[in-house]
Amino acid sequence: MAKRERTPMPAGYWTIWTTVALDLVGFGIIVPILGHYAETFGANGFQVGLMFATFSIAQMVCAPILGRISDRVGRKPVIVFSLIGTAVGSIVTGMAGALWVLFLGRALDGASGASVAVAQGAVADIAPPEQRAKLMGMMGAAFGVGFVVGPALGGLAALGGPHVPFFVAGGIAAVNAVVAIFRLPETKPDTSHIPATHGRRGALTPALQRFAVVGFLSMLGFAGFESTFSLWGKENQNFGFTSGTASLVFVFVGITLVAVQGGLIGPLTAKLGSRKLLRVGLSLVAVGLLLLSVATSWIVLLVALFMLSMGQGFSGPSGGSLVAELAPVERRGEAMGYQQSTSAFGRIAGPVMAGVLFDQVGISAPFAVSGVLMVAALLAVWSITRPIAVVSAATTEAN
Repeated sequence: MAKRERTPMPAGYWTIWTTVALDLVGFGIIVPILGHYAETFGANGFQVGLMFATFSIAQMVCAPILGRISDRVGRKPVIVFSLIGTAVGSIVTGMAGALWVLFLGRALDGASGASVAVAQGAVADIAPPEQRAKLMGMMGAAFGVGFVVGPALGGLAALGGPHVPFFVAGGIAAVNAVVAIFRLPETKPDTSHIPATHGRRGALTPALQRFAVVGFLSMLGFAGFESTFSLWGKENQNFGFTSGTASLVFVFVGITLVAVQGGLIGPLTAKLGSRKLLRVGLSLVAVGLLLLSVATSWIVLLVALFMLSMGQGFSGPSGGSLVAELAPVERRGEAMGYQQSTSAFGRIAGPVMAGVLFDQVGISAPFAVSGVLMVAALLAVWSITRPIAVVSAATTEAN
């Protein structure tokens, strides 16, 4: 039998992947210790929560802006500039002498973190349509690598003092920026021949607006799950979570996400297509959350978490691939930026919504409501037929 030939990766892909992974390693160093670090400046629980929200707010505002700039000047300069901004933000945080400086550092880091959408745009530039979902999924796996390696490095660095992890994160970002200057390829396609016919909102066509809504609802529900799951497990008499139990559960979720995005998404996209896989993913997340809201045994709990993790692993890369496919080629970075912006908004609003439901309605209410939101997200994209999507993408490329 003839050996199956493996499709080669597009030139420059692994450099982009490594750049994002190292960026997220730095992020993973900071996140687990930031709350405790802020408490040394007298921060209370509300202020710590607001500090984390500051990162997402800055990301929400800056993602479309950086995407639009990358459409004009190129992906590489924006990614390099953002890495430098991440380095500055981390060092400012490490050198902070007052609480307001910590907020400044988080704002700088969040604004710079919006470059992830630009990196996704770079992947969309170089990836053939049939490989986009797979390569987007592998970018998602870079998040998993960052959150596995980062906290371990942060814990080791903290042995040298509470400021050291932030300097390590800043150093990684600075070295990453220097390497990117020499190795990161420019991927922005030549659009000089395309007439400027798109209006100011050309990056948000009706179809892309729906995908932006889906990104918001998906992250709203998933962030709500993340923020209240540990509390739910502790208050639920059927489980009685400890801190260690909750951590192990999240490790299970993370490993499942990495496995799906790093391995399964490619062959499944080839078999089902991105649009069908997006439907499957959103359906699994909805059913997983609704099942979680009524779970009373460990078997049901693990099945619900497995469905939730699988669905999230399917829907993220599939949605990103479809956005890249539908976006005007000269507005691709901006379109990806809008998607990241709405997801960041969901990450801000999700924990707030879930916390209110947890306190005022019931401990399982966040999961039930999040499941209903996922059904709404599924309905929002259900009517967008694949033949129309393919024709729109082909027309855009031809123009």
